[in-house]
Amino acid sequence: MYPETPLANIASAKKRARQAVARRSHNMALRSRMRTYVKRTIAAIESGDKDAATEAFKTASSMLDSSATKGLIHRNKAARHKSRLNARIKQM
Repeated sequence: MYPETPLANIASAKKRARQAVARRSHNMALRSRMRTYVKRTIAAIESGDKDAATEAFKTASSMLDSSATKGLIHRNKAARHKSRLNARIKQM
């Protein structure tokens, strides 16, 4: 997707292009990890195991907060996910 060598000609622009590629891969990994923990929580809820769902929710909510702090997702999105997951756990 991205060329091996940046298309920029100026040294500072080349550096920014390198940093952008590195940041993008790091952010994709963090976003993927966050989604995985949310999915694990949903799977635990659907299996009907309240204790496992509660433990998974603790980890997922921590990941959501961390992602919001780092600017990966908006803080309202993190709050919305946490609220909906918590409501589903309480409903069990």
